Amino acid sequence: MASLLYVCVRPERGAAEAEHVSFQRGLAVQNLDQFDLLAGPLTDEVLTRHDGFVIGGSPFNVTDAVKSPLQQRVETDLERIAARALDSHAAAFFTCFGIGVVTRMLGGTLTLAHPEATRATQIRTTDAAATDPVFGPSAPALSVFTAHKESAVAAPADAVLLATNDDCPVQAYRVGTGLYATQFHPEPSPRDFADRMTFYRGNGYFDPEAFDAVEAEILAAQGVGGEDLLRRFAENFA
Repeated sequence: MASLLYVCVRPERGAAEAEHVSFQRGLAVQNLDQFDLLAGPLTDEVLTRHDGFVIGGSPFNVTDAVKSPLQQRVETDLERIAARALDSHAAAFFTCFGIGVVTRMLGGTLTLAHPEATRATQIRTTDAAATDPVFGPSAPALSVFTAHKESAVAAPADAVLLATNDDCPVQAYRVGTGLYATQFHPEPSPRDFADRMTFYRGNGYFDPEAFDAVEAEILAAQGVGGEDLLRRFAENFA
């Protein structure tokens, strides 16, 4: 079986550790290697040893006006993973912050005009997604968790748009055969997502005064289907 690597880009250790567990469950694999990009740069050995990558979310934004050297290096390392997937040497599934990195790398434009609050929302699959091995079985729509400030204006020129909704036009796309990018978070269960809120109470993803109400809505979410996408990604590429 090909090896999969979870790539962490979260500074908050508790949130990162929980995200790793969520991805392992979603991928339905017994073991999921992990690499913390904030702790050190991506080495050639790590990059070439793994056949599949899943990239977690981050409070970073590609559109940040001021970036630390750490953030700049993290974005460069994520581009290296995307380039390896584009060259068909590996498969990669980028989420949230990661779709911004890939979109910019491919010459696309990012905007702050389509933010989504911390919530469960429904996205629609496109006609092109019908034959996609990861998104096709979830057609015509699925429920997922969102929480982001920036997003792509449109899918990059070489990408196939896979999912959209009225609030955020680009929810997911694929480039080539093995590079996937989603604006939403496919890995968390309602409990996972509610727990993650505690780490980002003051980051602008929701009104901190409304924490209890937002948490209750998250925990009441039914039929969230992001994990199905991850399981199919693992089945097809690992």
